[in-house]
Amino acid sequence: MSIVNLAEKFSNLREYWTPEVYGDIGNVFVKLVKAKGDYIWHAHDKEDVLYYVVKGALRIKFREGRDVVIDAGEMYTVPQTTEHFPTAEEETHIMIVEPQSVSLKKGDDAISEIFAPEVGY
Repeated sequence: MSIVNLAEKFSNLREYWTPEVYGDIGNVFVKLVKAKGDYIWHAHDKEDVLYYVVKGALRIKFREGRDVVIDAGEMYTVPQTTEHFPTAEEETHIMIVEPQSVSLKKGDDAISEIFAPEVGY
């Protein structure tokens, strides 16, 4: 494993909301993603997911009506089965730490799939 320069890797990401894996620890992926605008309502059936904001700010909305805003240098963990909606007003750089087994339950149509992003390291 070599050193990963986050600024360099974020500059290589071209599409929003398309994470790439830049590290792994056992059964856990470390992903980088650029975000801008809205993602989708979704839940992770069996896994907690940690969001660490490197640049910008990420708002996560929850069905019960509350929001959290994660600013640069802050992190937040969304517990398993919690439906949430990530959104970013301006370009935001996020490190996501989650088990390799993450399954997304997307929106109200309840379609589950294994989310396997590109490996970029």
